[in-house]
Amino acid sequence: MTLISMFEQSVEQHGNKPALAHKPKGGTYQDISYTQFGESVDTFSKGLAILGVQKGDRVAILSENRPEWAISDFGILKVGAINVPMFSTLTAAQVGYILNDSESKIICVSTEKQLEKVATIHEEVPSLEQIIIYDQLEGEAPEGVYEFADVCSQGMETDVTLDDVTEENEIATIIYTSGTTGNPKGVMLTHANFLSNYTAAKSLVDVSDTDVLLSFLPLSHVFERLGGHYVPIFSGAKIAYAESTFTVAQNMQEVSPTVMLSVPRLYETMHDRVLRAVEAGSSLKQKIFHWGVSVGSKVSSEIQQGNKPSAILNFKQSIADKLVFAKLKTATGGQLRFFISGGAALPQSIAEFFHAAGILILEGYGLTETSPVISLNYPEKWKFGTVGAPVPGIEIQIAEDGEILTRGPHVMKGYFNNETATAEVIDADGWFHTGDIGIIDEDGFIKITDRKKNIIVLSNGKNVAPQPIESQLVQSPYIDQIMLVGNERKNIAALIVPNFDALKSWASENDVDNSDMPELLKTRDVQQLIQKEIRDRLTDFADFEQVRRFALLEKEFSQEEDEMTPTLKLKRNVIKEKYGNVIEGMYPDES
Repeated sequence: MTLISMFEQSVEQHGNKPALAHKPKGGTYQDISYTQFGESVDTFSKGLAILGVQKGDRVAILSENRPEWAISDFGILKVGAINVPMFSTLTAAQVGYILNDSESKIICVSTEKQLEKVATIHEEVPSLEQIIIYDQLEGEAPEGVYEFADVCSQGMETDVTLDDVTEENEIATIIYTSGTTGNPKGVMLTHANFLSNYTAAKSLVDVSDTDVLLSFLPLSHVFERLGGHYVPIFSGAKIAYAESTFTVAQNMQEVSPTVMLSVPRLYETMHDRVLRAVEAGSSLKQKIFHWGVSVGSKVSSEIQQGNKPSAILNFKQSIADKLVFAKLKTATGGQLRFFISGGAALPQSIAEFFHAAGILILEGYGLTETSPVISLNYPEKWKFGTVGAPVPGIEIQIAEDGEILTRGPHVMKGYFNNETATAEVIDADGWFHTGDIGIIDEDGFIKITDRKKNIIVLSNGKNVAPQPIESQLVQSPYIDQIMLVGNERKNIAALIVPNFDALKSWASENDVDNSDMPELLKTRDVQQLIQKEIRDRLTDFADFEQVRRFALLEKEFSQEEDEMTPTLKLKRNVIKEKYGNVIEGMYPDES
């Protein structure tokens, strides 16, 4: 089996059922059936063949999530070519690097804005022959640029027949890693990589033709590519594309998803909004809320221990659902079976809060190089604070230094045109070295403690894993983002982006002038507030893990400033360099 044969099998099986849904500007969601989906893939693949695309050629995609992305993916695969997806937020220079490194022949872009990016670097990419744009152009198409609809029309008119000669061990895609340090590397994933991972994930998490997924994580990221694209399509489910990352809350209510994938940031934002709404309410509403959470937490605890909640507890929970949690469930569309979290560490307290509210978040773990799932919590077996147990069909072991190693059919073929880098992560016995530090507990669940390269080594030789500390501190309502520093220093310090709205509210309640945020951050009152939050939340950490100093930053970390990857991971080296003077200022006695 290959990805394209699985797709065609699903099209035949599900016919007129809705496969994809999108929302035109100013309109409502419109469905595309599996039959229509299959016909579009067929005509687009033939159109690519007319443009000269042959087996093994690389075809890039630079686009936000939309039906054309899905059609392009399977169209590229059907002609035997290789999909090279790119985040729509990449700069022109980054796009140029990937196009050159992958030697892409064609690129599909979503809008004229993305077309302009490619136009600025087109002459620097000798392999690039044509550009396909999804949107309709306002004027005449420049030379070498084709509208998506025209490519499909040409494919519809041709009598070309495409024979599926692709084999399962051939490359399906080259996905470039986000590149928190240095240039990104092209991860070669085969049809067999994806299908082995699909089979493993599907055996644990039941997704069927009755499910609806809201897709908003970038399809260029392997997490969404498998879980929000291949899994639902091969299962006959419906995928609705969010209009943007800013409309997810509205779109959830419009499409009522039953399953949804996200990075932890969404859940943290939802949690913060709930707490802010409670704090703005009356003392009676606050008491009712905290009572409801207490009841939900007791029910959650019983379930986690394998017990059946008592009749009295179930009765209290039914009241809590109506008085406290009904609005939260309505905000998700009211039909949600579970969330799936990946891409970064999910704070345990967030998972516990949602479960107390009757919403289960299943956390998993993997990397681009493992296509991607290594471990997963699933409805019948889960433990908060872990990333689940290894999925079927793969091997896991913990190296002497604590690094997680994995071996099996999910491991990539290698890095494109980079045998040296491949040899650095896949050893002679076939073990892939993840770069993550973790443990396997007595119940077989994996717990990630940090990235190996992120470990901070203090001047006294103590090793500090920043992730658990950072995860604990961002639970403060006054801390939005944080990055620990302190390598080769005497102690740990932190760059902190405060929650500006929460600080303004706090200042108003405490008669502190909040008209000038930069000045507010410097006040003794705010400094003491943050210091207390740090001290109170790190009581369970060792003395050498305590954050002794911190600096409050006036601007949040962002992709636009190249401080975060498209999957919202901090680019620590970039941030360290940018705030070098601030960091030095926290260590005046060590300069």
